[in-house]
Amino acid sequence: MSALFGKLAPGFWRRVGAMVRKEFVQLKRDRVTFATIISVPMMQLVLFGYAINTTPRNLPTAVLLQESSDVGRTILKAIENTKYFKITRQVHDEAEFDRVLASGEVLFAIEIPRGFERALRRGDHPAILVAADATDPVASSVALGTLGNILQTALRNDRAIPDSGQLPFEIRTHARYNPAGASQLNIVPGLMGTILTMTMLIFTALSVTREVERGTMESLLAMPITPFEIMLGKIVPYVLIGFFQASFILGAGVVLFGVPIVGNLGLLAALSTLFIATNLAIGYTFSTLAQNQLQAIQMAMMFFLPNMLMSGFAFPFLGMPKWAQWFSEWLPLTHYIRIVRAIMLKGSTLGDLHYDTLALAGLMMVAMFIAVTRFRRTLD
Repeated sequence: MSALFGKLAPGFWRRVGAMVRKEFVQLKRDRVTFATIISVPMMQLVLFGYAINTTPRNLPTAVLLQESSDVGRTILKAIENTKYFKITRQVHDEAEFDRVLASGEVLFAIEIPRGFERALRRGDHPAILVAADATDPVASSVALGTLGNILQTALRNDRAIPDSGQLPFEIRTHARYNPAGASQLNIVPGLMGTILTMTMLIFTALSVTREVERGTMESLLAMPITPFEIMLGKIVPYVLIGFFQASFILGAGVVLFGVPIVGNLGLLAALSTLFIATNLAIGYTFSTLAQNQLQAIQMAMMFFLPNMLMSGFAFPFLGMPKWAQWFSEWLPLTHYIRIVRAIMLKGSTLGDLHYDTLALAGLMMVAMFIAVTRFRRTLD
């Protein structure tokens, strides 16, 4: 090493120092890169640090209380005191019980049968049904594991109940849509959306900036073609590519991991196409906002990270605080994960998924509007 530095030409360090200063000046002038380095890490640290929670709390729960009794109310209060369950809905019959669970309005549904208190005081060991939406096994298994000890403690001071040293009633848990708690049934549908998000964003984020850097944008602007037509022409090929990717991932999930498709395959294909188009529109918007390909990639990755961490793919969605859930409603992957899990595992219909379908369509229209509005200014 000393021999190498001994042979350096005079003025070596001065020239290197000048290059270093030049790079810092260019970095300072590149506002997007400079903002990424300074603000984005801190913003994401605060956002993800407060939002992500591997131990979800206050999970929405429905109750079918077929008798009004002191014991029933004590049990429900004890369940809420665990902080894992939050009773948000009281249903009136078993059909409504099944519907709210299948629609995703709640993650749990608890049924206390008629005659429960009388059977309990006679020592007949009656049963409570706790049904869980196990499409997210992490959120459901942690909460279900807390029930036994909490309920036994809640009834300990009720002298009319026989004290046998064990829980005086049975808790029958029913993990619906994923009875075995297989992680593949949760991960594979989420992976399909995550992979499509990453690839579609990057494909189109480079589309306009590539034209600018190659010098072909002037030719496009000189042609008798509107910005909307240019956008469609750039997006449509990638819609077909994305559809091929989705089909490949779905087929691999079914063949290799045994993931079922309970619902309508045509509906899944149609809504997957809508999701692909939404991500392509957002990526195209980034392309019109960026000044070069590096900035476009930076924007795409800044958008991809919250999609992956806050959509319910990596961590339970309902375990996040309310403000984080509201923020996540603006992420396309949040809605698509709900859609693909509901169709594949629950057999949901378009009527069950109307909110997430409209949300995806709305996000796509907003992104297209911004992209078309910004397009004519890309060479300014």
